[in-house]
Amino acid sequence: MKKIASVLIGYIALIMANGQVYAQEDLGWLKNAKKSIVYQLKKASEAYKPGMNPRSIYANGTVRLAPQEDWTTGFFPGTLWYGYEMSGDKQLANSARKFTLAMDSLKNFTHTHDLGFMIYCSYGNAYRLTKDQAYLPTLKSGAANLYGRYNKTVGAIRSWDFGHWQFPVIIDNMMNLDYLYWAAKEFNKPEYEQASEQHALTTLKNHFRMDNSSYHVVSYDTLSGRAIEKGTHQGLTDESAWSRGQAWGLYGYTMSFKETNNKVFLDHAIAIAKFIMEHPNVDADKVPYWDYDIHNGGERAPRDASAAAVIASSLIDLAKYTNNQAYFKYAEDILKSLSSSAYLAKPNDNKYFILKHSVGAFLYNSEIDTPLNYADYYYLEALLRYAAAKNIDLKKLN
Repeated sequence: MKKIASVLIGYIALIMANGQVYAQEDLGWLKNAKKSIVYQLKKASEAYKPGMNPRSIYANGTVRLAPQEDWTTGFFPGTLWYGYEMSGDKQLANSARKFTLAMDSLKNFTHTHDLGFMIYCSYGNAYRLTKDQAYLPTLKSGAANLYGRYNKTVGAIRSWDFGHWQFPVIIDNMMNLDYLYWAAKEFNKPEYEQASEQHALTTLKNHFRMDNSSYHVVSYDTLSGRAIEKGTHQGLTDESAWSRGQAWGLYGYTMSFKETNNKVFLDHAIAIAKFIMEHPNVDADKVPYWDYDIHNGGERAPRDASAAAVIASSLIDLAKYTNNQAYFKYAEDILKSLSSSAYLAKPNDNKYFILKHSVGAFLYNSEIDTPLNYADYYYLEALLRYAAAKNIDLKKLN
């Protein structure tokens, strides 16, 4: 009887987290995900060489590698750091350090807005977890270079240096603000925070439609600061809602509220979340097709696990800032889907990537229904946020 009572008590135990009460549940899916993540990352760190990081898999089955200048180059080292954070595995920490320090030349890059992805996801996580001063010079130089792309007349950070646009700003750029918000405090550069907040305000004004979906690209006139062109580079059409773009926006405004406490940003994050969560073209697993304007499945409608991972990570934070657990539940449903056999790779499969079924740029026939290193990165980030919200010690979860 004592044994039965003990089991029953275990099942009805309650966990307090962030002021919310959660019933203890079967965490088998999370245990399995962690086990798979650690295994795949260890194998990947042995299979790949620093300086040429795994990005995705080509249609012919070979691995697409990311050199220093590739916008995704920081995600694999960052994922190794997240793997170490959730496991405490020293081998992962050593690998993460090796792959991170191999990218030191990034401190000299000035030609891209993606320095947040490239430097903050790698060096930023390295410094956050270790406080090793060796990571700071690259972080400091990179932040200065990112700020150097800010145009006060436009009130935004320039995204690309290619194409026909006069001053292009893409919704993805909201993600790189996280780097500048951090650097403003770390290096006592209040102008970085001011530029980031203004960029978010400018993007809010010009990127979003009445239904709170966003354009991918907005180009500005540098003399007047006026938006002169709106369209897409990766979505289905200029007026469609490219799924990862909607995820970038949700993440960016949730993060901007966290950093500034500006309620305008929180309200906008809530509006984007409503668009995503109530969209009729999302199936039961809550992993969106690569564009929200696609709804009939089939060959032209692969799902995008990368968008789902970013959405999940965002919604967990949004639940915390709004005290609305509907956001948390939606994120949890996504994470359980991504942690199922439908998306989570089996050990030794998938060229050691963690998730399957993402989409890079469908219209360019690039990275269609393939693993992507940033899908893995934000999946791990979402799992870490999930565990923190539920007061779960991932290191002890075996």
